[in-house]
Amino acid sequence: MSLSDDQSPLFQVDLTNCEREPIHMPGRIQAHGFLVVIRPDDFVIVQASENTHILSGIPVQELIGKRVDALLANTNVNGSSLLEIINVALRNRQPDSLNPYRLEINNEPANIILHVHDGALVLEFEPTDDLSNGFLLQQRVAQALADVQASRTMDELLNSAARKVKDLTGYDRVMIYRFSEDWHGHVVAEEKEDHLEPFLGLHYPASDIPRQARELYKINLVRCITDVNQESIPIYPVLYADRKKPFDLTHSVLRAVSPIHIEYLKNMGVQSSMSISLMYRGELWGLIACHHYSPRFIDYPTRMSAKFIAQLLSASLEFRKNEDDLAFWRQIRNQEQVLQEQMLRDWDIKKGLLDHPVTALDINSAIGVAVSLNGEVHTLGKTPSPEQVKDIIEWIKLTSTDTILQTSQLPNLMQGAETYREVASGLLVIELSRELDEYILWFKPERITQVDWAGNPDKPVTVDASGEARISPRKSFEKWTQEVRNQSEPWREVEIATALKLREDILQIINQKANHIRILNEQLRVAYEELDAFSYTVSHDLRTPLSSVKSYSEIILEEYSDELNDDVQDLLNKIIAASDRMTSLIRNILHYSRMGRTELNAQMLDMASMLTILREEIVATEKSRALQLIIKNTPPVYGDHTMVLQIFSNLLSNAVKYTRDKQPAIVIVDGIEHDREVTYSVQDNGIGIDMRQAGKMFELFKRLENAQDYEGSGVGLAILKRILGRHNGKVWFDSEPNRQTTFYVSFPKPVQSQ
Repeated sequence: MSLSDDQSPLFQVDLTNCEREPIHMPGRIQAHGFLVVIRPDDFVIVQASENTHILSGIPVQELIGKRVDALLANTNVNGSSLLEIINVALRNRQPDSLNPYRLEINNEPANIILHVHDGALVLEFEPTDDLSNGFLLQQRVAQALADVQASRTMDELLNSAARKVKDLTGYDRVMIYRFSEDWHGHVVAEEKEDHLEPFLGLHYPASDIPRQARELYKINLVRCITDVNQESIPIYPVLYADRKKPFDLTHSVLRAVSPIHIEYLKNMGVQSSMSISLMYRGELWGLIACHHYSPRFIDYPTRMSAKFIAQLLSASLEFRKNEDDLAFWRQIRNQEQVLQEQMLRDWDIKKGLLDHPVTALDINSAIGVAVSLNGEVHTLGKTPSPEQVKDIIEWIKLTSTDTILQTSQLPNLMQGAETYREVASGLLVIELSRELDEYILWFKPERITQVDWAGNPDKPVTVDASGEARISPRKSFEKWTQEVRNQSEPWREVEIATALKLREDILQIINQKANHIRILNEQLRVAYEELDAFSYTVSHDLRTPLSSVKSYSEIILEEYSDELNDDVQDLLNKIIAASDRMTSLIRNILHYSRMGRTELNAQMLDMASMLTILREEIVATEKSRALQLIIKNTPPVYGDHTMVLQIFSNLLSNAVKYTRDKQPAIVIVDGIEHDREVTYSVQDNGIGIDMRQAGKMFELFKRLENAQDYEGSGVGLAILKRILGRHNGKVWFDSEPNRQTTFYVSFPKPVQSQ
């Protein structure tokens, strides 16, 4: 949106207005229940919804400061029954796992839902249906499980889940709503009453479900709105304890709804709704969205049954996606291996990539590839012209510093690219040499689509009585068709990872070619000086405290040996031995920093012994964790002992560090011997890496966004890559965020053994 000349920037509409709404702490609840916040240590009420006088007969202002048993003192329920429920809940480490807690108040059944948050115990009272419906719920859930397992296609799976949730809850309309990469939503399955118009196939803009709402959907997986026309109930007092802000209701089942969302539902004619999150690999995949056109309350057990169906669907989505990804991964990785062998055999990158039956087009879903080498552009398949490829390279050099770049909407990013959008709306690039304009570029064609929106996706701007501009919920949901151009199918993570592996293969060959050594020399000299200074400083600063550790351990062992049991003496001996090994390593590193580019002391290395010692040292320092460090095959490696030890120490330490929050943490080391090289992999189940940031991994002092909470300087992988370069080896990786990361390192075999 642009402003005309007479508009002041002060009145520019901020399209993120609703993104900043604090929907997790509205200070109010929905009117069909009651909420009480108590201190767990003395059961004193510190906050309560203003309608609790209906339960207690006591004004909420007088209820604050009393013990929680006062809440039901004027009912036919003994207050001790409530105290018993609270005591049972607090004895359980996860009180919410026992929800709901049932109680009859004045002969009416009620559900009490408990959770602990922000130092308080939260009690929420809800009505409940007839308690005899439990068996029926079990039958419906069991049938849902059978139907999910029997679904043969994705459409069958989604439609079956929508149908089961509708049968279970009785809502007028149940939709499966899937998020796209830009977070706009698409209705991919629907079950509805016959008289309702279909929403199937319609798209909804990302602004309909803003970012902070999506974050809450990842935490609170079920969200129910009973009646949009009921006034919400304030919580008293407004501010919680000494926090000077309302209580955080993130985990509350009664949390009041954003007025913006209430207005949105009213504009749709919806009076009650329920949303259930669908998760895929820890991220929000979509929602099961339920609409009803009159007020409707769904009790807690039924909501949890619907949640279970959603979890079955999520698990099935992940299983099917994993199967598809694995088949695609195997196919293109085999082809990438063939490309590597062709380049090595021909000793020619261009020929190895383009002039054989297996080409660079066989490692992804591109329709064309361009290879820019030695001042020439070579193309295969459907691509822009060589001159246009050179224009793309110049644009890349001006807009990106990454060694790998991908986009599915090149014409929207690069001026002039619309002229060849039919063949190049999608672009994947790996950089070989920025100075020499050496790149490999893959292209995907434009995918022209007709997108049917539920109304115009642009939110209207209104001006309130105070003159403030705001974004209002959309009032029209009539079908609005838009033609989307300039976009391709997105690149898959495995395509990006494979391109990164190919880049490492090519760089290995380039680094062995004499005509490229002259260009790299100056860069290597500067890098060597910086790393030499760094190594010398670290080595010097580490030796003094390490000597102290060893000396104190020897003093304790010598002076108090009679008072120490065998286990303690053994531990002290291990500390001394480890100190000696580290002292030796530091001495070797210092020597290495001084020797610069001198010859390696290469020999065949016993990897089983080296990895076993590393495992013992790491496990000894991680005794408080559930850590499994598994060593499989250990073929020997030809290299410098100190440097190879540093490589695996770095990889294992990183794997252990980034699995800190996993229970259990699993790290697997495995080696494979090939004809020309030995390859080792180090796999972990830690935080993973976004492959879109893969180009930054081996740059000095560069750290990824999801690693900011972990200690590190961003130096280790840069040093590792330098060491492998000196061995004529290579390093690459593949990863899936929140699932796994696998680093691969390869070492050439000595010439005489080939």
